[in-house]
Amino acid sequence: MLYGRFRGRFEGSYLSRKRPDFLLMNKSILRGILFLYVWMNCFVLEAKQAEKVMTSKTDSLPAVFGGDNIDLIEKDFRQKAVLHYRKHQLPQNKVGWTDYKKTLTGKILEKSGAVINHELALNYKETRTHQLQGYSVKNIIFQTRPGIYATANLYVPKGKGSFPAVIAMHGHWPNGKSNEVVQSLGHTLALNGYVCLVIDAWGSGERTTVHGVHEYHGSNLGASIMNLGETLMGVQISDNIRGVDLLSSLPYVDKNQIGATGASGGGNQTMWLSALDERVKACMPVVSVGTFEAYIMRSNCVCELLPEGLTFTEEAGVLAMIAPRALKMASALHDTNPAFIPAEMLRSYENALQVFDMLGALDKISYQLFNTGHGYWPEMRETMLGYFDLHLKNKGTGAAKKEIPFELLAEKDLMVYQVGKRDTSVESIADYSRKRGSELRNLALKTVSADAEKKRSELRQLVKISEDAALINTHTYEVSNDWQRIALETSTHHLIPVLLKKPAAGKNKYVIVLNPQGKKMMSPDELERFASEGKGILVMDLWGTGESQSAATLAYEKSLPPFHTLARASLWLGETVMGKWVQEINIAVGFVKTQSPETDITLLADKEAGIAALLYAALYKGKEAIVVRGSLVSYQFNKRESVDFFNMALHVPGILKWGDISLVSALAQTSVVFEKPVTMSGETIAAQKLEEIKSEFEKVKKNYGQTGSVTFK
Repeated sequence: MLYGRFRGRFEGSYLSRKRPDFLLMNKSILRGILFLYVWMNCFVLEAKQAEKVMTSKTDSLPAVFGGDNIDLIEKDFRQKAVLHYRKHQLPQNKVGWTDYKKTLTGKILEKSGAVINHELALNYKETRTHQLQGYSVKNIIFQTRPGIYATANLYVPKGKGSFPAVIAMHGHWPNGKSNEVVQSLGHTLALNGYVCLVIDAWGSGERTTVHGVHEYHGSNLGASIMNLGETLMGVQISDNIRGVDLLSSLPYVDKNQIGATGASGGGNQTMWLSALDERVKACMPVVSVGTFEAYIMRSNCVCELLPEGLTFTEEAGVLAMIAPRALKMASALHDTNPAFIPAEMLRSYENALQVFDMLGALDKISYQLFNTGHGYWPEMRETMLGYFDLHLKNKGTGAAKKEIPFELLAEKDLMVYQVGKRDTSVESIADYSRKRGSELRNLALKTVSADAEKKRSELRQLVKISEDAALINTHTYEVSNDWQRIALETSTHHLIPVLLKKPAAGKNKYVIVLNPQGKKMMSPDELERFASEGKGILVMDLWGTGESQSAATLAYEKSLPPFHTLARASLWLGETVMGKWVQEINIAVGFVKTQSPETDITLLADKEAGIAALLYAALYKGKEAIVVRGSLVSYQFNKRESVDFFNMALHVPGILKWGDISLVSALAQTSVVFEKPVTMSGETIAAQKLEEIKSEFEKVKKNYGQTGSVTFK
């Protein structure tokens, strides 16, 4: 699977399906049973993964810690998530709620980067129409943002209308809008008198890098948008609001009777759309509602990430924004993703309930539990039909309505374009990231004589360093293999594993060696060479690496790039991995200086750790020489095929709006050496291009009036 182990059964699969059985259970009993069932499974998996870490092959470098590999990161992040959950209390009066909702709306739009432009031309175009029994299916495109077009299917009942309409959003099923689970929503809604719009989410269906070839839009591909100051979630919000614009513009649609639904990732889209667009009269998110607290250190996609989200809201706050309009949550009793289990849904339901009650809409919020696994099953569709009949047609009681049989269409019939013949107006994530990154870089490079201190302050905010972490204690253990074993205890409640060799008598040079995979990946021969030269050596496991690795993340990252879980969790909590590494480097440098106050220090850092070393020098004005090996020279996206060459610790939301690596290097004001620099996708930089990069770095340094030197080898 492309999407993390705990996503449950691959979305859309009908294998191992339980028989339908609608259940409404006592909430306290249900919560206990569900927590016990899911968390026991989680602990077993995490224990197995931890055992693998403990028994993996190690190099000649000794371990700092003995005994159990205690997961301090998982404990720290889970505690932070719990504290944030508890802090987010919803207002108890209407005036307070009105102010809260307005502020929350602004925050969501700001942090997601969503663009709302109702005046933008839709440029709606149909490429093909299928006439079916009682309804038709149109293959369409329309403009969602300036110059960006979405492929979609429009299911239209036979007759003049006007019809109520539903926008149906898909999760991480292969082939986007064409998948059987997704198109089933369109068929059944049209047969029951609803217009249904199903849009390909960016990076899915016909909006992938190669037309007709499925890809996972998350990981580094989706995360690359963050470097532009945008998010994949924000793009989806923008697309779906434009979808409501489209439905409202159609002469056969009753624009006052619009609903929204979707499962899993599509259920999340349903929630965000309905919270932000009050034209959605009723919504039904399926197998998606839980708590943001439960997202932390669990499996979710980048499209479900709101940077800093947990610092200003919980999921109950977003759900409450839907009040007094109709909201029904559907959860699966056999869902295995801890973020989406019914017990977590109930926590958000109970908190949002008070706002619905306060607004006189207690009858507009409900939930239903299904004896299924993760997915949008037929019994859920039947419940959805009855629910929308009640709220969009004012018919029936809301009870489930039996489906009319329908036939699925082949994927090729639902495609807007023939395979390989997609119009250039339909851009992929890769196309957009490359183009927009270039625009932002060119704009930044035009800046002359800017305020360097202001740029440092802005950079500090980007990497999320609000206050400096400090060394509060040093724990020294027995020497092993000539290495002094040390744990540096920080004010952020972390222990940094460090191995130290002091320089030879009469020498005052130290090398601090940093590797993004931990000290186990450091070359013994290279370390031996430093020792033979009489240099002091400090090697450390940066946060999330080596002995500081979080075993809990391994269960979720079998087919995902490293730091997928930690990068997402950090951003939800208003932090970045780069920010953590920068502060740990600062602590390590300070520690070495306590050993030898007059020492000459060089930071030798590989790949992602090299960027952290540069950021350290820029933010703390460190005078230590820096050697960066095999790292990137620009955050600009350049190639889809090897997008996961670097791990997800690398991303700094908004970095390309601020500047780029050339500006970071200029602010470092020290000797910087790039050895074998590469692009974001790990490609070797050709000689001619390298000359252009050298020129850029020199120009930026001059523009900002900075000293220091940058050399490329």
